[in-house]
Amino acid sequence: MLETATRSKKSAAPKPAPHERFLEAFRWMLLARTLEEKLVSLYRGGLITGGVYVGRGQEAVSVACGLFLQKGDIFAPLIRDQAGRSAFGEPLLDVTRTYLGSRQGPMRGRDGNIHRGRPRNNQLAMISHLGAMVSVTVGALMAKRFHGEKNFVGLSCIGEGGMQTGSFHEGMNIAAIEQVPLVVVATNNHYAYSTPNDREFACHDLVDRAIGYGFEGYTVDGTDLTDCLDMIGSAVKRARAGRPPQLVVASVLRLSGHGEHDDASYVTDEIKRQPFARDCLKLAEQTIVDVNLLDAATLREWRKDAAAQVDQAISTAQKEAAPEADEEDWCAISTRDLVDPLE
Repeated sequence: MLETATRSKKSAAPKPAPHERFLEAFRWMLLARTLEEKLVSLYRGGLITGGVYVGRGQEAVSVACGLFLQKGDIFAPLIRDQAGRSAFGEPLLDVTRTYLGSRQGPMRGRDGNIHRGRPRNNQLAMISHLGAMVSVTVGALMAKRFHGEKNFVGLSCIGEGGMQTGSFHEGMNIAAIEQVPLVVVATNNHYAYSTPNDREFACHDLVDRAIGYGFEGYTVDGTDLTDCLDMIGSAVKRARAGRPPQLVVASVLRLSGHGEHDDASYVTDEIKRQPFARDCLKLAEQTIVDVNLLDAATLREWRKDAAAQVDQAISTAQKEAAPEADEEDWCAISTRDLVDPLE
């Protein structure tokens, strides 16, 4: 018995070293978690109108989506992608101004708090999380191609529920036909609102659809930050190099309700015990401790810094005025040739 145990220990493969951008990514994850915990508190205190939808448990996938994009690339994040939005360059003030209804925010306080974006900076404002943004991203990439631009990619996020919609299938089809440099990152968080996977799709694995669309497909452990950085970063490189469109499917568990109005009582205890139910932020921090990437004092300072940034952004937004419908011109910015008078 002792001999067998010794052989097993020797044959175990060593854990891979953390990705070279691990700490950078972790810091964005920490900022996103800190921000969203504060937004939840404001929502429960009655200070936010509308819903609050957080990405708790999905930050590792999300941050990898925003981290590897370059100037000129297109990013279409969804409602649980705060970590990726921040890594792509979205200011915290854009977030707090939108949630708190400030007229100084990117949506001027005139839209739901999850639809913010800055299209002029290539962060698309979300139309819907139900598949629509794949086609929009494809269209933006084709426009860049028509204008003769080079060396760009687009990354569109989707949940496994959104993968079952007609608009998603149409977007994937045209992306493959036109061979645009697109990466689609699908986060299977195991529930489309309260609908479990076995009532959403019948295929063995969602990545199996890639070959049917004409994509290259890959899977990733969405709880493992290094795995997410390696796989999604590689997919972006392949798309930029001219390979077919890329589909990356990540497996996680949504560690909250669909929104803060939802207690997630439908999530079974069995699901909560699965490996994909781990908290990616806690795992990333444990990796930092295990391999001594940072000392405890530095981690504490990073937490304090994240909290300070969030508090400052919220304080600023709370002091700003809401829009006044009887005094403002509410026409769409497209009627002004995309001119934004506040920039």
